[in-house]
Amino acid sequence: MQALLAALDSHKDPRTALALRLMLACGLRLGEALGLQWGDLDFEAGTLTVCRAYSAYRLTGPKTPTSARTVPIPHATLMRLRQYCDWWTQKLGENPLSTMWVFPGNDPAKPLDYNAPGHALRRIVARLGITPLRVHDLRHSYGSHLLANGAPLELVAERMGHANPNVTLGVYRHLLQHERQGWVIDPEDLLQLRAKA
Repeated sequence: MQALLAALDSHKDPRTALALRLMLACGLRLGEALGLQWGDLDFEAGTLTVCRAYSAYRLTGPKTPTSARTVPIPHATLMRLRQYCDWWTQKLGENPLSTMWVFPGNDPAKPLDYNAPGHALRRIVARLGITPLRVHDLRHSYGSHLLANGAPLELVAERMGHANPNVTLGVYRHLLQHERQGWVIDPEDLLQLRAKA
């Protein structure tokens, strides 16, 4: 992950790099990242709101009703979003908030090409010599890291925009099973703790 993040920081196209980072840092689907508009970002609150998706070269609503959600942006990623905003200001000579898309395509009236992040990720991974990754694997990494660090299943389901925690459980059952095996309590240990008290 460290090598991937460093490669994203030095990637030649900040749009593609930051879209990939948001998928990893916020658990966004590709279409959700590409569908972001500047009005969906709240720099003061440090959140982004998913209210649309861009896929197959068309704009749609979120995948499910629960996919429409507000997600906290980790501090380091929020700082990169601010830097990206400054980069756009220098590139365009105007505040990027006056444009619609956070990640505009070559035609600024449309989002970034749907295939661009996947092509970039494949090239980055090949150059780094790490296990091949799909764009959607970044989202799965986000969910896995939340669960592995003790986030409640309901919170992970909410952040990922899953219809309910059962969907999350189905996707991450292998990880949760591993975590469950670590929670073993021996009644004799409890008695020893009580005797010490």
